[in-house]
Amino acid sequence: MTPAEWVLLGGAATFAGTLNAVAGGGSFLTLPALAMVGVPPVSANATGTAALLPGYMAGAWAQRKDLSGPMAPSLLRLSVLSVLGGAAGATLLLSTSNSDFGRIVPWLLLAATLLFACGPRLLRKGAVASQSPSEWITDICIAAVAIYGGYFNDGLGILLLAVLAALGHTDMSRMNGIKNFVSVILTLIAVVIYAASGAIAWTHALWMAIGATAGGYFGGVTARRLKPALVRGFVVLTGLAMTAAFFLETS
Repeated sequence: MTPAEWVLLGGAATFAGTLNAVAGGGSFLTLPALAMVGVPPVSANATGTAALLPGYMAGAWAQRKDLSGPMAPSLLRLSVLSVLGGAAGATLLLSTSNSDFGRIVPWLLLAATLLFACGPRLLRKGAVASQSPSEWITDICIAAVAIYGGYFNDGLGILLLAVLAALGHTDMSRMNGIKNFVSVILTLIAVVIYAASGAIAWTHALWMAIGATAGGYFGGVTARRLKPALVRGFVVLTGLAMTAAFFLETS
């Protein structure tokens, strides 16, 4: 890669880590950056997911106390569903050709952007409409989100929170803890499958992981100084811009 491409990837990953720490949506930057330096679509998605995994792990460790005590579903059940769903999503991604995935990406980015924009409203509606669904409905919902996360990681966090609210959870700290736990498990199994298939561009991933970690630390330090609505608006505009760019590229 050229020096400019190293700077592009490092800058995108650092900014992505900051956004993830403050409001989420960092993947809107990593996937396009990898595509811009010539990484094929499927590999770009796998590489970006691997690069952001340390951030998920750090977040889960920071909120490990929020998972203490009895909960439904149990951590064991969540782990099994996350592994199965993440593995299924990763396998589905690897069975998709680069050309097909390239055509799907704009639609996935658009869906993730809209999901991110509507996240607060979805959480409120989920909390209002929450009941106590049966175990099999809960299992299907968690597994479906895990499949999505294994296939395409963008928008995963807000989707998990919306589903948890709809399933009857009301404690936001506990919900964030569950979100981080599920994200780590499904992303970890997906990355293992990506790596086994050779889909990850490791040089890019390791470099971006350093940037994402630094950005995550910076975001954690400055999060309270930034207006969440302003950051969310910036993320939505970025997502829409990236979506438009991918649609133009595939047209």
